[in-house]
Amino acid sequence: MGYRNLRECITDLEKHNQLRRINVPIDPHLEAAEIQRRVYLAGGPAILFENVIGSQFPMVSNLFGTLERTRFMFRDTIDLVRRLVELKVDPANAFKNPLRYARAFPTAWAMQPKYRNSGPILHTQTTLDKLPQLKSWPDDGGPFITLPAVYSEHPDHPGWQKSNLGMYRVQLAGNQYLPNRQVGLHYQIHRSIGVHHAAAIKHGEPLKVNIFVGGPPASILSAVMPLPEGLSELTFAGALGGRRFELVRQKSGLPLMAQADFCISGTVDPNHLLPEGPFGDHLGYYSLKHDFPVLNVDKVWHRKDAIWPFTVVGRPPQEDTSFGDIIHEITGPAIPAVLPGVKAVNAVDAAGVHPLLLAIGSERYVPYAQTRKPQEILTQANAILGQGQLSLAKYLFIAAGEDDPQLDLHDIQRFLIHVLQRVDWQNDVHFQTRTTIDTLDYSGDGFNSGSKVVMACAGPIRRSLPTAPPSSLQLAMGFKHPALVMPGVLAIEGPPCTSRNDGHLRRFCESLTQDHPIRKFPMCVIVDHSEFTARSLNNFLWTTFTRSNPASDIDGADALTENKHWGCKETLVIDARIKPHHAPPLIEDPEVTRRVDQLAAKGGPLHGIID
Repeated sequence: MGYRNLRECITDLEKHNQLRRINVPIDPHLEAAEIQRRVYLAGGPAILFENVIGSQFPMVSNLFGTLERTRFMFRDTIDLVRRLVELKVDPANAFKNPLRYARAFPTAWAMQPKYRNSGPILHTQTTLDKLPQLKSWPDDGGPFITLPAVYSEHPDHPGWQKSNLGMYRVQLAGNQYLPNRQVGLHYQIHRSIGVHHAAAIKHGEPLKVNIFVGGPPASILSAVMPLPEGLSELTFAGALGGRRFELVRQKSGLPLMAQADFCISGTVDPNHLLPEGPFGDHLGYYSLKHDFPVLNVDKVWHRKDAIWPFTVVGRPPQEDTSFGDIIHEITGPAIPAVLPGVKAVNAVDAAGVHPLLLAIGSERYVPYAQTRKPQEILTQANAILGQGQLSLAKYLFIAAGEDDPQLDLHDIQRFLIHVLQRVDWQNDVHFQTRTTIDTLDYSGDGFNSGSKVVMACAGPIRRSLPTAPPSSLQLAMGFKHPALVMPGVLAIEGPPCTSRNDGHLRRFCESLTQDHPIRKFPMCVIVDHSEFTARSLNNFLWTTFTRSNPASDIDGADALTENKHWGCKETLVIDARIKPHHAPPLIEDPEVTRRVDQLAAKGGPLHGIID
């Protein structure tokens, strides 16, 4: 059986040496967040902060800090849940392999929520200012809830069957919010709560919302899970938790999660927005201040032994990387059924997830053709970009799996080498312009607005890739310090960008004469710091794909447009310099860093956990 509540989980982790208690005073203003970031990077245990400055409630972080710990927490149910997802995608699997799925049916019963008349969540009421005021980055607009499970129901279809439990960040205070009466509710495009909110606006009525914090860990993971259409997060949480999800009926308002540690109940006014943010987000930059819905708070509940779970987001990898890993384990095998012909998809964590997708498809349209080229995989690419949150991607590299049956999307460098050896830049680059991208991505044309590009390859190797930078290289004025990122990819420092489309990208490409040594490289990236970009694969992925908008930041040697199709004859160049309209990157407070260093010194409570 899974954990009934967060306290049971913490007890179990401590019993198995997977949790460490810290009893010295810890400040939720920046200090707790920096500790969490460093413990995560060290592969450390979950941390229970027992003495939180300014709040009576302890805090816990890094619960999902390693994939192994996440598997451990759901060790009794995760395999059965994976089978249930397979059945949801293709019910015929039950008949094809009845022995494999026989044990999954009892788990299906646990998927039905169970109603109660009371529960631990109703123990005490409090106010927002009594909650831990967690601030993760110096320029955040205020304290935030970073592991909320936000519950709403469809106004036209009340009840849990059409409900949504999602993880949308919540700003507890700051900006123009009325203290103890309002919180900011930030949800991005392609989120199910938006459907509920749209229905409420249509009726001109407030949307009822409950924000849960804590409770069984299954509810936290369920809130971030991209589930198949028609599968409720509550039912999934019941299956993953190994017990029916408990809800407390309310005479008026939405039901409460019986075992939650905290609940903020209120309504979202259909016509009221307030500035929310800034907030240091998972792309590694601040998402800036924008108008978002406001929750008018009616009540704040907490259980008797309440613990405040939190995480920190920022440039990957962070704890949410483990979320992505476990999501892939559970749902990855279902990809071919959801997207026919697609064998695998990887939303690259190091690039911030949404900016870069890698995919392996199938090229079977004309198996008799002597010369193979991308055809079916372009159809599959369109299907990928039309699928839920995958549609927020900017870059999609897709390869035909038949060319290398051993191709592995998680060996990112090898996959990119495979593409660069085969891609035809004149024919295999396909843009979508003036479309939607991730709300948190400021590289585009405006808020939620940007472009996409598909780069596809199928067929034999067409070029060898250089493995060293050219020994003698004449660069256009202002360009310098070429550095090899990986075979076939060169990083070059460009002049600082002072305006959109400043002309330097085009000038660089025009300088690549027919005999220029850079033309031997199929890809070149223009950056602010080439040494940093080339220092690691992760640096290259983060810099290149978070700081470029395909339609405006891709050019190439001998670029041409024919019948509205863009291509280039040789080197494709990506301008990945920071632009004036980009959001600022996240930088830690050096004074807080020094305090955490002291906690990690010999004799300190974090000694042996972090450096």
